[in-house]
Amino acid sequence: MTVLNGSNKDKTIIFAHGFGTDQTAWQQIAQTYSDEYRVVLYDNVGAGKSDPAAFSPNKYDTLQSYADDLVAICTTLAIKDAVIVAHSVSGMVATLAAIEHPEFFSKMVLIGASPRYLDDEGAGYIGGFDQPSLDGLYESMANNYFAWVSGFSAMAMANPERPQLAQSFADTLAAIRPDIAQSVARVIFQSDYRTSLKKLDKPVLLLQTKHDIAVPMDVANYLNGHIKGSKLKVVEAEGHFPHISAPGEILKELQNFI
Repeated sequence: MTVLNGSNKDKTIIFAHGFGTDQTAWQQIAQTYSDEYRVVLYDNVGAGKSDPAAFSPNKYDTLQSYADDLVAICTTLAIKDAVIVAHSVSGMVATLAAIEHPEFFSKMVLIGASPRYLDDEGAGYIGGFDQPSLDGLYESMANNYFAWVSGFSAMAMANPERPQLAQSFADTLAAIRPDIAQSVARVIFQSDYRTSLKKLDKPVLLLQTKHDIAVPMDVANYLNGHIKGSKLKVVEAEGHFPHISAPGEILKELQNFI
């Protein structure tokens, strides 16, 4: 965990990263707030510089365990009324934490978040993946993890004219122990937190890119329709990582919201 203490310690902003990245994903954005805010960055267990020994597939078999970790961080730092900026899977992690402990957060910014990645034809829900596609993804990860990393990182990052962005993502993804990555991926892609959305009662800004292979626009619209009072903004960016590929666009929306 990294804490940058700005001039006003009563104002806290927390940055929570998504799958395959770590707290360094926020480096272009977090520094902007370090003078005024207490900035909190951390690595989810299993990612970044977290202790691999702390990861257990039995413990981290749902996103609730990651939410419990976020709650523990907020408790340890005596956080109150923070702004949390959460990317991808951490969007639902932050949602679960905010439902359980609303006193920790004042506003929430969810970037490329999804309550369910799997389609649900019976409910008319489009998550972006069917089960055979996900099974194929898991098989690819198991058969040759590092080859999968190379292909997936390029597709998820997009922005082919800047290959260094995909390479940066590939580096952090490849740094995750393959068995941990496979376990975490299954938990994420098989998760379903649609029923939790109605319990969230915070000002929420949803940020979505035009083209995201992990989270289609249907999901962003679903979140906007099921989180009370939320606002959806489609940013001028491509891919699943606009805070990395287009930090200026994300900063603009953050400044307007908080």
